Amino acid sequence: MSNISSALYSIANNKCPRCHQGNFFENNNPYVLSKFDKMHKKCSVCNEDFERETGFYYGAMFVSYAVTVIFGISLFLLMCVLLNFDAVTFIIVFAILQILLMPVFYRTSRLLWINVFVRYRLPKIN
Repeated sequence: MSNISSALYSIANNKCPRCHQGNFFENNNPYVLSKFDKMHKKCSVCNEDFERETGFYYGAMFVSYAVTVIFGISLFLLMCVLLNFDAVTFIIVFAILQILLMPVFYRTSRLLWINVFVRYRLPKIN
């Protein structure tokens, strides 16, 4: 279980990076393909703006690339070095997994990117 004040909590649970209570994406399931990329405009709890500026999530593309490279290297080490599979099998498995995990990588990269710029703050008690 992750600490609620950790950025990992926000990323793993699709939560607002500011309050860690409201949802970031409209649907928690990344495999509802008609809505996997739909984000709320603002947090329903703390009113944090998720559409910060035009092109803000362009940087998430580079995060997605890094996540994909790390995944590919890890899969290569597992399959080719430890389990002794050949390169063709690795390429086929990697391509299939990359297609299947694309919605997860897309969402994770956006959540990672906004968590770089927005820090958790304890909710104000009135």
